[in-house]
Amino acid sequence: MSSETIHILLQTTIVYDANDWHIGRFGLLRDYLAALTSAGRPLFRVTARDRGPIGAPDPVLSTLDASDYDEVWLFAVDSGDGLHPDDVAGLERFRRRGGGLMVTRDHMDLGCSICRLEGIGAAHLFHSHNASPDHPTPAPDDRGTPAILWPNFHSGANGDYQVITPAGPLHAVLRDPDADDGAIGFLPAHPHEGAVAAPPGDASARVIATGVSKVSGAPFNLAVAFERSATHGPALAESTFHHFADYNWDPASGCPDFVSEQVGGSLPATPAALRAVRRYVLNLALWLAGRLADTGPTVAVDPVAS
Repeated sequence: MSSETIHILLQTTIVYDANDWHIGRFGLLRDYLAALTSAGRPLFRVTARDRGPIGAPDPVLSTLDASDYDEVWLFAVDSGDGLHPDDVAGLERFRRRGGGLMVTRDHMDLGCSICRLEGIGAAHLFHSHNASPDHPTPAPDDRGTPAILWPNFHSGANGDYQVITPAGPLHAVLRDPDADDGAIGFLPAHPHEGAVAAPPGDASARVIATGVSKVSGAPFNLAVAFERSATHGPALAESTFHHFADYNWDPASGCPDFVSEQVGGSLPATPAALRAVRRYVLNLALWLAGRLADTGPTVAVDPVAS
């Protein structure tokens, strides 16, 4: 594969707040990506930051197209004000110049500022935004936090893993050469995941993975992939940022004090599940940069072994 290091931006849509989902709460993800190597060289250069002041253009997001970032992982943890119009324009120019974009959110309306994004914004369904007759708003799955309405799919406790199912032909992001069936089978669980769907009429987008509610037994979408085209870079819409949060990888990392649900711990205690999560992250980072096809299994999931 190319020896050029891939530059990744990990960015939240909130100003730093010690008692919120600031970028420091994704430190295990940052450190894992930064530790990976290929042929003795760093595979990724990772920048992690929170957004600038609300109400003004973020100095990085609004100028992304002029940056040297190859891909952006956007953690929408705001209540609706996380992206300035200039930030939206910067993200759209970035993707039109071929940049890769992962956009994730959480339950109900958390992160709904991303609805303004071209294409991938329409893949995110919220309680008050992007809802339609084709996507009804049933009762929430997680009944332990009654204030959280649909979308709200209970895939398990924070700190546990969930079993996932590939949708359609196995997507490159879900390939796992170490799994018996060749597919990633686990992701971190969360009591109330958000909703994603392929936007109608967008031929570049499809659902690639689904989960199952442990409360209702209903299937729900976990990820929607947008393939690279002549006009746009690749993108992935993810149902919840908790698939990447420290607290979900290792509950001992802690969480904001408003998180009240009972915590689990099966993920860090289950090597096969933790390895699958790492493979997913590695695959996603390579796919967004257009490097997955020529990489294969030559990059070890365990950075110590690489």
